[in-house]
Amino acid sequence: MPLVNMSELLEEAKNGGYAVGSFSVANMEMVQGVLRAVEETQSPAIIQIAEVRLNHSPLELIGPLMVAAAENSEMPVAVHFDHGKTEEKIRQALDIGFSSVMFDGSHLPFEENVKMSSKIRRIAEEYGADTECEIGCVGGSEDGSEDIAINCSNPEEAVQICKKAKIQALAVAIGNAHGNYKKEPKLRFDILEKIANSVDVPLVLHGGTGISEADFKKCISLGISKINIATATFDSVERAVRTAYESGKIKGYYDLQTAETEGAYLNALKHIEIFGCAGKAYPDEF
Repeated sequence: MPLVNMSELLEEAKNGGYAVGSFSVANMEMVQGVLRAVEETQSPAIIQIAEVRLNHSPLELIGPLMVAAAENSEMPVAVHFDHGKTEEKIRQALDIGFSSVMFDGSHLPFEENVKMSSKIRRIAEEYGADTECEIGCVGGSEDGSEDIAINCSNPEEAVQICKKAKIQALAVAIGNAHGNYKKEPKLRFDILEKIANSVDVPLVLHGGTGISEADFKKCISLGISKINIATATFDSVERAVRTAYESGKIKGYYDLQTAETEGAYLNALKHIEIFGCAGKAYPDEF
């Protein structure tokens, strides 16, 4: 099955009342684990990597692997460059064949965010790819190195950036944060509902690790079509490896590889069921 665009998956999700899981990966084993869950459940999915992760997983190495994996999947899979900060790396991802990119201008003044998001969208269009941007500020940071304060999205700015930048997905900040939450998050469902009622663009929830199943489902019911899962995947992989060592199951390298894959698989399987996208791949339609 060919690599698909993110917008194809998100429009289906928006109309169908479910969300597509967008799973961060760092190596081949994590890619294999996620796609095993995707194929078993006949789910659409997105695999992604954030710019801040590239020191550990160089884009020129992990990127072609991700694209090849999506192209060889039996299910519709998009490949996404998450939290792109620089035009250089966004262009590199597009050159490799990523089908969508995110420009994260949430740290910029709003008008500058709109200007840069518009520029990246035009670049992505040259490759036939989609663009996601973010308003407000999701707490924490993608790699856990910063304690960035949460700044909830402004519904009026959501309308403006969708209208001016013409992006295909909008990430919103409603009290969500990257990494593991220090306490139970209190999500601003009122802000989410107001934004969803004001724009037609599919909405994205970052910082999915640690949000309860009930809150996930409420977010989906109020308009979230894409949910990013990163820390939960990394934690699940680490936990699976640790458990395998402690139980004496790792006798050599390939046992280690199997444990990593299993950790990514179990985490993806769990979230696919919560997001309601199992059985929604409809491969004959792609």
